[in-house]
Amino acid sequence: MRALLPIDTTLLKPGLRLAVGLSGGADSVALLLALAERASELGLVLHATHLHHGLRDEEADADLAFARDLAARLGLPFHQAHVDTAAEARANPATGKPAETIEETARRLRYQWFRTLLSATPLDAIATAHTLDDQAETVLAKFLRGAWTEGFSGIHPVVEFPEGRILRPLLGATRAQVEAYLHSAGQSWREDSSNRHLTFTRNRIRHELLPLLETWNPRLREHLAQMAELARDEESWWQAELARIAPQLILPGRPVRGGGRAAGAELALDIVKLATQPVAMQRRLLRHAAAQLGAAPDFASTEALRALALIGRAGQKRELAQDLRAERTHRELRLSLTAGALSPQPPAEYEIPIPGEIDVPAFGLHIRIDAVPTPAAQSARLRNWKPGDRVRLHHSSGPRKVKEVLERLRITGASRAHWPVLELGGRIIWMQGVQLEPEPGIQVVTTPLETGGSAAP
Repeated sequence: MRALLPIDTTLLKPGLRLAVGLSGGADSVALLLALAERASELGLVLHATHLHHGLRDEEADADLAFARDLAARLGLPFHQAHVDTAAEARANPATGKPAETIEETARRLRYQWFRTLLSATPLDAIATAHTLDDQAETVLAKFLRGAWTEGFSGIHPVVEFPEGRILRPLLGATRAQVEAYLHSAGQSWREDSSNRHLTFTRNRIRHELLPLLETWNPRLREHLAQMAELARDEESWWQAELARIAPQLILPGRPVRGGGRAAGAELALDIVKLATQPVAMQRRLLRHAAAQLGAAPDFASTEALRALALIGRAGQKRELAQDLRAERTHRELRLSLTAGALSPQPPAEYEIPIPGEIDVPAFGLHIRIDAVPTPAAQSARLRNWKPGDRVRLHHSSGPRKVKEVLERLRITGASRAHWPVLELGGRIIWMQGVQLEPEPGIQVVTTPLETGGSAAP
C-alpha cells in the first residue's frame, strides 16, 4: 500500500505548466513522482529540471544522470544547466563584489537559473521540494542570525518573480513521510554527501542543534513550522497597518519657510505623531523610512533612532551603519544617506501578477496586489513615471499630471527621475508617497525590502 505524501494541491491549478526542481534527493524525487502520478487528475503539464552546481565532481555527474533517467522514465520534458559555484563564490576585486559562502552562492545561482528557465520556456511555475523539516531549520537559522519577527516567516509557500512563480507544495510533509512514501513506491534516490559536512551551517542545525533541542521538546519542528505560518499572517497585517499609517508620519525632503517642503534625498518623521504610536509601530515606521533610502538598520540602530526621536535634543545627530545619517530637530527626525551611498543607476521595470507579490530591489520595496475579482489585466507594471502620466488623487476633482504632483511635493533630481508608479491597464493605480483614488476591488500594499529577508533557502 502506497504511503501518504501530503501535498498542498491548492497551489496547483488545472492547466498549470509546472517544472519540478529535481536534485535527485529524496524530497525532490518524492515530489516529482507524486505529481507525475496525479498530473492527469490535477490537470498539470509537468516538466523536470536539474542544475549541476559544479561541485562534488563524479557524484554530481551521477546525480544529473539519475535525474535525467527518472524524467525519461516518467515521460517528462527535462531541462538542465551547469554552473561553477565555487568560482562564483570567490570575491571579485574587479567588481568589488564580496565573497559568498558556497551555500549562499548555490542558492543564488539556483534561483537565477529558475528565473532564466521561466523566461525562456513555456512554464508558469517551478516547484521546489522544501519540507516541514526544511521550514523548521530555516526558522531556527533565522533566529540564530538575529532576524526580525518577519524573518521567522521562513520559507513561503509561494514566491513571485517577474518571470513566474516558485511553489512549495511539500511544506506540510516531514522528511520521514517523504522517505516512507518512496520506500512504499520502491523508488530510490540520491544522497548528497555534502549534506553530512558540518562545515555548512544548515547541516550543523540539522544534525546537531535540532536533535539536541528535540530532547527538550520532541515536537519542536512542528512548532517552528507553525511559528513560520503565524509570522507570515501577522506580517500581512503589519504591512496593511504600515501602509495606512506611514503616509501620515513620513515626509519627503525638508520644510521651508512659508510652508511646503524642499525636495532632497532625505526623509523626515514627525516626532510628535511618532511618539503617540505603540513601540512596535515606532520601530516599523523607522525601518520603513530607512528602507526607502536603501538602508536596513539592525535592532541596535533602530533603537538608537527611536531614542534620538523621542528623548533626543534638537541639533543632535547620529551616524549609523549602512551610511545612514539621522538628525533631530524640534519637530522631526530627519534621515538621509551619506553622499557616496546614493546609487546613480536607474531602476528596472517589474511585472507584478494580480493577485500576487514580488520583491522590487531597484525601488527597495516589497509589493503585494490583492484583487477581488481578478481584473481582465493579469499583471501590473511597476516603473519610473514618465512625461504625460496622470493620476487621480484621493478626493480630487479630476486627474493631475504626475509632473505637477512631484512639483507640489518638491521632488527633484535623481529622486524625481526614479519616482515609482504602478500601472494597470493604462491607468496608474499607485504612486509612491501619494494617496490615489482607490481602484475598485484592488489593494496595493508596499513594505520596505530588507536585506536578508524571508526568501527561502
